[in-house]
Amino acid sequence: MSQRVSRVNRRRFLGTAAKASAVFAAPMFIPGAVLGKDGGVAANERIALAGLGIGPRGTYVLGCFMEEPVVQFVAIADVRQDRREATKQKAEAKYGPGVKTYRDFREMLPREDIDAVLIATGDRWHTPASVQVARAGKDIYCEKPCSMTIAESQSLADTMRRYGRIYQAGTQRRSVANFIFAKQLCDTGKLGKLTAVHANTLHPGTAHDWLPAQPEPPKEEVDWDLWLGPTPWRPFNQQYVNGGWRGFFDFHGGGILEWGAHTVDLCNWAGTNDERMPTLYEPTPSGCIATYDDGLKLVMRDQDWMGLGTCSVRYEGEDGWVETGDTGRLEFSSGQLRGEQRQFQEEGTSAVSHVKNFLESVKTRRPAHSNAEVVARSHIICHAAYIAWQLGRPLKFDPVSVEFIDDDEANRMRSRPLREPWTI
Repeated sequence: MSQRVSRVNRRRFLGTAAKASAVFAAPMFIPGAVLGKDGGVAANERIALAGLGIGPRGTYVLGCFMEEPVVQFVAIADVRQDRREATKQKAEAKYGPGVKTYRDFREMLPREDIDAVLIATGDRWHTPASVQVARAGKDIYCEKPCSMTIAESQSLADTMRRYGRIYQAGTQRRSVANFIFAKQLCDTGKLGKLTAVHANTLHPGTAHDWLPAQPEPPKEEVDWDLWLGPTPWRPFNQQYVNGGWRGFFDFHGGGILEWGAHTVDLCNWAGTNDERMPTLYEPTPSGCIATYDDGLKLVMRDQDWMGLGTCSVRYEGEDGWVETGDTGRLEFSSGQLRGEQRQFQEEGTSAVSHVKNFLESVKTRRPAHSNAEVVARSHIICHAAYIAWQLGRPLKFDPVSVEFIDDDEANRMRSRPLREPWTI
């Protein structure tokens, strides 16, 4: 029996006991919302949510969670004092006093009243934090990219499987209508046999230098050592903390991973139903072309898109193609396919449907749309493409052993050393 089921049963028992004792006590008023009336959700049925590393995107996603009546936000952990306080203020404006703050998330995890954790830290923390949260018996909604290496991708999937946790990556486009519709055109054969799937990615390059050292702030204000976490130590610079860590190799997986966490994921979903990975990776000046064993091409490119919004994808078959992006609009290769057009209002950046899917999975224990198994595969594809781009040569890959074939240098790049005590 999962820890969450045990907690829910305990809550139900306590709730039942309280109601029974009330029969013999003096009359008292119980608000209808507490009992689940008037559209409310009874307290013992709520999903208690905590947050970890809530910055700009995390604040938006947290807002989506807080719109759901089943959610009660109870705690925030962040290395930055300003973000701890801002999140506490936001949550208590809705739920009232009682949201607890933590600088070190490890102090929050033993709490038995927490069912799930929203992780919205920088990329370097996504896998190590998810692993620790899963081991503590909580379910996880984690922003993307979900891993920094091939090895982390494997560890993420293995851990969620071992501990039986619900995991939802913040690759929300799997729950957005226009992207779902484009995949359905592939599934129903409207495009014919697929020949190529195209993923909108960014330029892959990252830098290996350091920003100039600045005086380190007090630990309570910004815990710099905890901010660095599993990454190599370097001197403090406020730019990193303010979001300027992107583009630095130690903190960032490059432009293929940055958007490919969404778009390569969508392409592998549409092209293989998440069942396969390419076996050949050929770098291009600003991306990579990967080929599956049946000849299907996965083209990762940063230009020549049709202006349908960020994170666009294009699916090409023998009978036609469809392209779509974050605006919700679609373009087609022919008038016949254009007859399939639908109007979609929700944009690709919206997390509303994805959050609902996660909460439903927490209740039913059925896998979420972006569960750890499927995102591990798509992230491995991104990492393999980035390794090929860094080495500047084609690489053959064995999806079964998850190893490059006859290339020791590439295989060494499947993992990065993690700083103690954050090894997985």
